[in-house]
Amino acid sequence: MNMNNRNNRAIVFNDQEHEVFYMNCLPKCRRQDVYHKALIYCLGISGDTRQNVERIYDFNKDSIKTECLGEGWITSGSARVVRMAFNLFCNGTPSAYSLEGEEKVKECQRYTVEDLFCCEYAVYFLEAIKVRYPEYCFPVDLSALGM
Repeated sequence: MNMNNRNNRAIVFNDQEHEVFYMNCLPKCRRQDVYHKALIYCLGISGDTRQNVERIYDFNKDSIKTECLGEGWITSGSARVVRMAFNLFCNGTPSAYSLEGEEKVKECQRYTVEDLFCCEYAVYFLEAIKVRYPEYCFPVDLSALGM
């Protein structure tokens, strides 16, 4: 477990490889903000996404690569991980932006809570949300501060 300095709380990782990935990849990002922390945390959940991180995210350009969702290595689980990571990083459904009509609607539906969370990674997706939104997930007890 790693400590999130902002909230002095432990981040729960899927396994040791997930934690090592997070600790090694986060420094490669241009920023260490909650957007990048959530992105890297998510991309580390699955072995497939860890192995293909360069196909998902361009560290030099600080940009996601939505085309990765159409590549042969993507499974239903890794697609959920990637979509959750994209959503937390971009606040939207970036893989749907270039689509039209029914295809756009179908892709947007793949970002719904039901579609994303109906998998073995749900507990880690909740953790990613805590990483992305610490100010809402860990409210300050004002009475403890004497207020």
